[in-house]
Amino acid sequence: MEVKVAPRRHRPLVSSMRARILCWYVALLVLALAIAVTGSRNVQLGRLDDRLGRQLAHEVENLRMLASTPADPATGRPWASVRELFYAQLGRTAPERNETMLTFIDGDPFLRSAEEPPARIDTDPRLTALWGSLDAPRTGTVRSGAGMVSYAAVPVRVAGDPDRGVFVAVAFRDRIRAGIDEMTRLTIEVGLAALVVGSMLAWVAAGRVLAPVRMVAEMARTISDGGLSGRIQVRGRDEASQLAATFNGMLDRLESSFAAQRTFIDDAGHELRTPITIIRGHLEVLGDDPAERRETVAIVTDELDRMTRMVDDLLVLARAEQPDFLHPELVNVETLTSDLLAKARVLAPRDWRLERCGLGLIVADRQRLTQAVMQLALNATQHTAEGARIELGSGVNHRAARFWIRDSGPGVAAADRARIFGRFRRGAAGRRRSDGAGLGLAIVHAIAHAHHGHVELESSSGAGATFTLVVPVEPPGR
Repeated sequence: MEVKVAPRRHRPLVSSMRARILCWYVALLVLALAIAVTGSRNVQLGRLDDRLGRQLAHEVENLRMLASTPADPATGRPWASVRELFYAQLGRTAPERNETMLTFIDGDPFLRSAEEPPARIDTDPRLTALWGSLDAPRTGTVRSGAGMVSYAAVPVRVAGDPDRGVFVAVAFRDRIRAGIDEMTRLTIEVGLAALVVGSMLAWVAAGRVLAPVRMVAEMARTISDGGLSGRIQVRGRDEASQLAATFNGMLDRLESSFAAQRTFIDDAGHELRTPITIIRGHLEVLGDDPAERRETVAIVTDELDRMTRMVDDLLVLARAEQPDFLHPELVNVETLTSDLLAKARVLAPRDWRLERCGLGLIVADRQRLTQAVMQLALNATQHTAEGARIELGSGVNHRAARFWIRDSGPGVAAADRARIFGRFRRGAAGRRRSDGAGLGLAIVHAIAHAHHGHVELESSSGAGATFTLVVPVEPPGR
């Protein structure tokens, strides 16, 4: 049965695990985007300064190389004036985008590059006064009407010409930065668009991932003593799906435990009701006759003894679930087997035989092993006649120790083998011979399970039965 998730209660968005995951996701993406954009912009600005410096220095170096030649490469005539040099330089060199080249003669603007510049800074009186009066090379950055500009200026003279010239290569730094800023803006817009789309996808993905968690929560709200049949549908193998599978497993165990508990309570109530009814019935008709009173007291005492044994057995089974049920110690199997045989002989007049005695040491609770084997021995006496043969034996190997009781009774029917180890369960023969509550073999099974062992049964109808208690030589994890 698959659980139908009830409608979710309205709750603040920030209290949802899904919303918190999305908030962390968005915060991390925003942080990553900010770091990437800021870092990229800073790197580009750093490279811009280097690139502008190289470009301007290259233009100045071209002029110096041209001036160092003795004649104009185009006409072959020697340089007659600074003006000729400037004409030749500007005629053979084209500035980069967002660059311009200016020349000055005796402090006045003379010639500029043919390409139209982003702004006419050659008409700025402050800048023409700065550059036209230079008598030594200079580089720097100044503010102009077009924003910040970077420049490289060098004085120029030609032999025999009294004019003093200045060559200036100018780069419009803010215009170039505007391109970087535009790229940064586009990057931010694309990043934000990706963030929005990624957040929507993350919201959907978080909902799918957390669906098993939500179903676990909804299932936990609907659980009651009578409503453990629902299960969560598990898809995938991720952690959330494993949580749902684990929760389903817990429900399986709880349902099984509650079912066993209900059965146990019903059986215990039924078993206790019988002696209580017998005691009440005899006490209600109790007369004054001494002989009758003695007979009634004997019956009541016997029923009370039976109830006491039943309560003691129930306490043993209850304690079997506790961590301190066992007190392990080093046990000599040979010595324990001898003691078991000696104690079994006084249970009933049977032909007790020692079939085989194991040699070795095990780590176990000696008292609980004795209790289990004695219960098997008592069970054998209840299904055999006086003088019948009952064999007790033990064996040890490197993995486990075995203690068995073999009787010559009627055996256990195939239909009863799986049920006789349950509480308040008896086989067909047990119902005829035993006056117990049907807890003996359940105790044996509980003791074996507490030792991480098990109980084996070999039997055929009419040919006796062999019950074997198997326990490991050393408990797992020790």
